[in-house]
Amino acid sequence: YAIAQLVDGSFFNSGQSCCGIERIYVDQRIFGDFVDGFVNLTNRYVLDRPDKEATTLGPVVSIKARQSIEQHIRQAMKGGAEALIHQANFGADQPGTAYLAPQVLVKVNHSMKIMTEETFGPVVGIMPIKSDKEAIELMNDSPYGLTASLWTSDPEKAQSLADHIDTGTVYMNRCDYLDPSLTWTGVKNSGRGCTLSSLGYHTLTHPKSHHLKKVH
Repeated sequence: YAIAQLVDGSFFNSGQSCCGIERIYVDQRIFGDFVDGFVNLTNRYVLDRPDKEATTLGPVVSIKARQSIEQHIRQAMKGGAEALIHQANFGADQPGTAYLAPQVLVKVNHSMKIMTEETFGPVVGIMPIKSDKEAIELMNDSPYGLTASLWTSDPEKAQSLADHIDTGTVYMNRCDYLDPSLTWTGVKNSGRGCTLSSLGYHTLTHPKSHHLKKVH
């Protein structure tokens, strides 16, 4: 379930979603199995025109966006990252166009833009971690703070960890959902203010104060 949801969260809209998955941290005990499953499902994606029924991955917004994404991938690989997706598996991937095959990178670290900046494309870095403490430190090592997701069968554990994660929203076992009753907000460079929920209406009102003092 986690693999299916995270693959979708990484590549939905070709990775061009404000709450899309940019990087993933996995307990080192299940890292190999997780990566194998993630790669297998990614290789089943179909890169082609959006108006074709079989297509599951369309183009990015522009050739310039593709070039920026590819620059992040090259920088990571130059630093030692390993690419697990063979581009030849995606026939519609054509240089000079906005069609870009998905990519999964391992052997990544936080010296790489792919793990610290918003790549905003169909690429994700996956990194093993030894503890929850390490995961939280890595998750908070970002200039952005819109959403994060935790994958666990223990709601109390998720709540405890969520209190230490610097994002506007923390999901448990999902990664891309809006609820009108919950505020949509970010921290750090992910924006100020909020929308949705009763808090979101505050920006649509003009408050007025009556300050009265009775004098005897």
